[in-house]
Amino acid sequence: MTLLGGAWTPNVIWYLSAGPRRFGELRTDIPRISAKVLSARLRELEGQGVITRSVVATSPPSVEYALTELGRELIPAINAIVAVGSKLKRKRS
Repeated sequence: MTLLGGAWTPNVIWYLSAGPRRFGELRTDIPRISAKVLSARLRELEGQGVITRSVVATSPPSVEYALTELGRELIPAINAIVAVGSKLKRKRS
């Protein structure tokens, strides 16, 4: 829970669940996150073995981030949290 409790962490994992993404793509996917915070989250998740960072040989070089097997195991937990949140939201309406 501590891992998923970090600000923006579930969002980053969610968007990477669709496949590898570059930094700029993640910034577009999550427009309210600052570049500094996104960089910090990506470094933390990489350090915890949740994502991988791969340098792509393009001109200029770019970096892609992808979920590891461990990271993919978090998707059902995020889906469950979203489902409960949706139920609570409907209940309040």
